[in-house]
Amino acid sequence: MKLLRVGNVGQEKPAILDNDGVIRDISAHVADIDGDIFNDGTAEKLAALDLSILPVVDSSVRIGQPIARVGKFICVGLNYADHAAESGMAVPSEPVLFMKATSSLIGPNDTVLLPPKSEKSDWEVELGVIIGKEARYVSEEDALDYVAGYCVVNDLSEREYQIEKEGQWCKGKGCDTFGPIGPYLVTTDEVKDYNELGLWLEVNGERVQDGNTRTMVYKVPFLVSYISQFMSLQPGDIISTGTPPGVGFGFNPPKYLKEGDVMKLGIDGLGTQEQNVERFKK
Repeated sequence: MKLLRVGNVGQEKPAILDNDGVIRDISAHVADIDGDIFNDGTAEKLAALDLSILPVVDSSVRIGQPIARVGKFICVGLNYADHAAESGMAVPSEPVLFMKATSSLIGPNDTVLLPPKSEKSDWEVELGVIIGKEARYVSEEDALDYVAGYCVVNDLSEREYQIEKEGQWCKGKGCDTFGPIGPYLVTTDEVKDYNELGLWLEVNGERVQDGNTRTMVYKVPFLVSYISQFMSLQPGDIISTGTPPGVGFGFNPPKYLKEGDVMKLGIDGLGTQEQNVERFKK
């Protein structure tokens, strides 16, 4: 299934994409799309629906973040060897983890707002993993049993805040609007091989990132298992698994986002995003 949430900010309704690419309203069958639907049998009921008789949603509707009430937004740094190289850093001997504020979450096509004094905001297309049931000290062999689905993530980063200021990376990662996700939560049954997904990002029509999940250093099952050793993963939590090369920080000289830029990004089978870039104004 491709599950999504549509409507104005704070008023999103649950929906599903049918095989013809038509958005269908499922609000008569579920109150919202969140992690709980994968534990109470709701997801199975939604999968059994005859989508052809469900109400059609106007295609011009705003698409929101595909899952509500996200508890944790966990990111993995330097998880592509070629991205680590362009960043001038070694491939880590174990995954680098950091948190991204859930207040950064926005819909896939919402406007990205640069912080008022930001001069080094950057882009990162990533595969997002959405947890479907509580995972605590799980094995790598069982890890995929805890995954509900996948989504596209743009892990925007303010490099000055992330790298040049004291403390941890979260300063440059959690800015408001710096976490577009979606358009869909694509359930695992529709993702034939999470190790073979092309992912790409364009800025103003220029293809700057063009990678594949096959080059991830630490794969999805390992990451789910590894993270669950340090904290329980709850339904609805998101793991963003790292980015391939081509981020602005890696260019010589570096390229950073500015007002008026347009980002477009996507992952095979998971849909595309497009964001206009503006600057936050009070």
